[in-house]
Amino acid sequence: MTLPVKADLHTHTVYSDGRGEPRDVIKNALDRGIGILSITDHDTFKGSLKALEFLKNNHKQGSNDELIFIIGNEVRTRRGDVLVLCRDYPGNDDIPRTIPDLLDWVSGNNCVAIPAHPYDALRHGIGDDARKYRWHAIEVFNAGALPIFNWMAKRTARELGLPGVADSDAHVPELVGVAYTVFELDDLSVESVFRALINGRVKAMAHYPGPGLLIKRFSWSIRRRLR
Repeated sequence: MTLPVKADLHTHTVYSDGRGEPRDVIKNALDRGIGILSITDHDTFKGSLKALEFLKNNHKQGSNDELIFIIGNEVRTRRGDVLVLCRDYPGNDDIPRTIPDLLDWVSGNNCVAIPAHPYDALRHGIGDDARKYRWHAIEVFNAGALPIFNWMAKRTARELGLPGVADSDAHVPELVGVAYTVFELDDLSVESVFRALINGRVKAMAHYPGPGLLIKRFSWSIRRRLR
C-alpha cells in the first residue's frame, strides 16, 4: 500500500529572489498540507540548508507537522533553468553550467535534474533541450507560467514518457503549495520520494493562484526590481 503525499519542489526564499525566510516557506507549506518540500533558490543551496537547520531546531517528537524536506537548487545553465534535487547536500554550490556536465554532476552526487518551466520564453526555460537530454522528470505545470508554456511542457513529457511534476515556483511564501504533485510513497522518507519520482508514481495537480495571490506575486516582483 502506498501513501499519497503532496509535494511542492520549486520554491524560493531571501537567499535568492524570494520574499520569505525558509521558515516562512515551511510554515506556509504545512498550512497547505504539503508533506514534501524543496527550497530551490537560484544557484545556491543556502535556502535549503537554512530550512534543514530550522526543521532540526523546531522538530517536536510526535508532532503531526512532519515534513519530508528535499535539498534543492534552481541552476541557471547556459541554456536555461534546471531544478536540481539531492538526497544529501553535495558540499558546495559549484555546479556545472552546461547541460551535459550538469547531468554528469547530478549522477555523481545522487541527485536528479528536472527542467524548470522549460518552454517559458519569459523566464529562462531550456526549450527543446528538454527533448535532447535524459532527464528524470519535467516540470509540466508551473503556477507562474502561461498556459501555453505549461501545455508544451506537458506534451513533451508525455511524448518522452517522462514523469511530470507541478510546482508553485513561489517567490512569496503565501504561494507555496498553490500547485503541487501527489507522490505515491512506500514510506515517509527522502529515498522513497526519489524512488517514486524515478518510477513515475507522481501526478501533477495544476492550479493557478487566485486574484489575491496574483496581486501578492506581482507586487513582490515589482518591489524586487526596484530595490
